[in-house]
Amino acid sequence: MRLLARVGSLRAIVAVTVGFIALNMLLVVFGNVTDYGTNEAFVQHVLAMDTTFGQGLKWRAITSPAIVTIVYVLIILWEAISAVLLIAGTVAYVRDREDSARKFASAGLLMIMALFLGGFMTIGGEWFAMWQSKDWNGIPAALRMVTIAGFALILVHLSPRRATQ
Repeated sequence: MRLLARVGSLRAIVAVTVGFIALNMLLVVFGNVTDYGTNEAFVQHVLAMDTTFGQGLKWRAITSPAIVTIVYVLIILWEAISAVLLIAGTVAYVRDREDSARKFASAGLLMIMALFLGGFMTIGGEWFAMWQSKDWNGIPAALRMVTIAGFALILVHLSPRRATQ
């Protein structure tokens, strides 16, 4: 019964959730590094706005290969840092260091929200009209990450006392 109480605790639920999000982000980074060309092409096409319709917004397009590379490398670094923070949060939850765990997990999850909501959905989706592209629309995938990170942030910030009442 004691084991069940521990495994079913809010801390365990949060640790597992944050841990799987950390694993997801590690796999995202791994994929972006090992399939660099395909994923850089995504960034290049979104920034170039070459698969959007109409000409009214094309003045926003960025076609510089150097800028595309810089943006893509920054995305990978951002994802890697968020993964490291989430791993640190997971380890802290497992070691029963609630305060540190909450800080690390919150920072990593906030980075995910900033990248996927701010970067992909807002800047990519609206400024670069990514939603118009049949081939390079990353908004559904970004929305999944925003939803997962938002849910996890709520879990992280639930008070264990409130959760058991």
